[in-house]
Amino acid sequence: MPEEPQTPQPQLRTLDARSLRGLAHPLRIRMLATLRHDGPATASQLAQRLGESSGATSYHLRQLAAHGFVEDAPEHGKGRERWWRAAHEGTRFDEELLYDEDPATRGAADLFLHEIATIHTQEMSTWLGTAHGWPQEWRRASDISDFTLHLTPAQSLELVHKLHELIDGYRDLPPEEGTRAVRFHTHALPRADD
Repeated sequence: MPEEPQTPQPQLRTLDARSLRGLAHPLRIRMLATLRHDGPATASQLAQRLGESSGATSYHLRQLAAHGFVEDAPEHGKGRERWWRAAHEGTRFDEELLYDEDPATRGAADLFLHEIATIHTQEMSTWLGTAHGWPQEWRRASDISDFTLHLTPAQSLELVHKLHELIDGYRDLPPEEGTRAVRFHTHALPRADD
């Protein structure tokens, strides 16, 4: 019997205490996200996109490079321009970092998660503020839903893994006319009993 084709897995960087502390800065997180979503850029281009000074973006790019999150993209540069690209497609957060014995690591983990939540909120707000300018087919294809399920921790984890598998199955579809980058956010949050 022929084997089923495997869904390609994205190249992810799993955070450890050291790399987390190197990434856990709001501007670094936003810069890395921009490089992942928009492709290679210079420090000046990132500064312009993010409303920062090129000195700040240049400094933080070097810090990201020192921790292995970004790398040179020399195929894009001309002359003395230094282009950067993300070294990985995504970041995997290890829940154990929230319980690390080092308070600096716990603080970095908290900052990282709050910044990711802020980015998700900004992306949703941007969509809501600009949706009227998109074709109706894209407005219909968008979704902001929430569900309340009654699950055990094991069932919730199983559902999270199934959602990730489903999304990964769409990651490397062949390009088609009308294809756009689409952001999917997943949040699984237990509620306190009322």
